[in-house]
Amino acid sequence: MATFKQAKFNIGELVHHKLFDYRGVVVDVDASYQGSDEWYEEVARSRPPKDEPWYHVLVDDADHNTYVAEQNLEYDLLKDSINHPLVNMIFNKFEDGAYVMERWSN
Repeated sequence: MATFKQAKFNIGELVHHKLFDYRGVVVDVDASYQGSDEWYEEVARSRPPKDEPWYHVLVDDADHNTYVAEQNLEYDLLKDSINHPLVNMIFNKFEDGAYVMERWSN
């Protein structure tokens, strides 16, 4: 039975990429790496662990997202909102340095 490390970051939290120096907001969390072996070999040059959390991040001042291993992220200390075209489609508001996704009910 596989055991997974508890994710450090939550959906809506602002993060900073330690290696590539960009800010972003977490929009999804995978308990372990869910990409292809080909992508990992080609893109994940630092060879982060596959059995730890990976994050889908909307990149500030860009129109793309990234898939990042937990070891390459840290909390963003600026706590300023980010500029990305999908932010307002995913989150309802920005409050106390984080984005909030309110649940919709039927």
